[in-house]
Amino acid sequence: MEKVIIIGAGPAGISAALYTARGNMEPLIIYNGIGDLEKAEKIENYYGLEAPLSGRELFERGISQAKALGVSFVKAQVLGIAGFDTFTVKTTAGDFDTESVILATGGKRSAPKIPGIREFEGKGVSYCAVCDAFFYRGKEVAVLGNSDFALHEAEELKNVTPSVTIYTNGKKPEFSKEHPIAVNTMKIQAIEGSDRVAGLRLESDVSAQEEGEAQPSFYPAEGVFVALGTAGSTEIARQMGAELTEKGTVKVDEEMATTIPGLFAAGDCTGGLLQVSKAVYEGSMAGISAGKYVRRRRQSS
Repeated sequence: MEKVIIIGAGPAGISAALYTARGNMEPLIIYNGIGDLEKAEKIENYYGLEAPLSGRELFERGISQAKALGVSFVKAQVLGIAGFDTFTVKTTAGDFDTESVILATGGKRSAPKIPGIREFEGKGVSYCAVCDAFFYRGKEVAVLGNSDFALHEAEELKNVTPSVTIYTNGKKPEFSKEHPIAVNTMKIQAIEGSDRVAGLRLESDVSAQEEGEAQPSFYPAEGVFVALGTAGSTEIARQMGAELTEKGTVKVDEEMATTIPGLFAAGDCTGGLLQVSKAVYEGSMAGISAGKYVRRRRQSS
């Protein structure tokens, strides 16, 4: 079992790794690429930079710095985290058990620009299958997404209802394994209903479009679960039952602890100033706090 698993390898995740490594916690970083840091063409407002760096250059330097301290890395997509006293991090590379977790995968992703998504949040639109699957027992449900995260959510829903369809919204499915769940690749025009979600309005099939008679098609669904891209810190925290702020960021205290013992968060996922300097501070604090948590836990057992 790991002592500390850090999810994310940006400034917050690497900073957490540096402090946990120096505290003999032997951290494991699980990451799925560079993330939002790639959007930074130049970073020059950070201490110690003689010349501007690109986001990718800073990312690669951080990885090298952590590896020099013996930090282990696994490149995989995180699908979810189970457990309470100890945790099991479920990924596309297998499951990893750990005593503590630091979430550092960046900020909350914006909802897709599909008419009806915002209007029906809490009225059939959900962002967490583990949280809300129970309410859709035996009902027709849809999962929006095209990656392993969407497949994982669909598999969770399959435990309570046989009627699950993954809608990729025109994108190519990118699942890493074979599965029996139905997949619809047509583009979504809108989520429709009156008081609650009634279904999805899709573009008609390709053959109809080629004939110049593309008519929208309606597909019934009482629940729509949004699982686009990969699971971020906010999605993981929500799945685990950690409290979020009114703005939808992960709620933490001054030691970067969430409302779940052993679960910490740092960086953009906690809101506030979206800067490298803030992410580095929070990652450092989360690393120190996670180390203290593990040591206290072991002393009391």
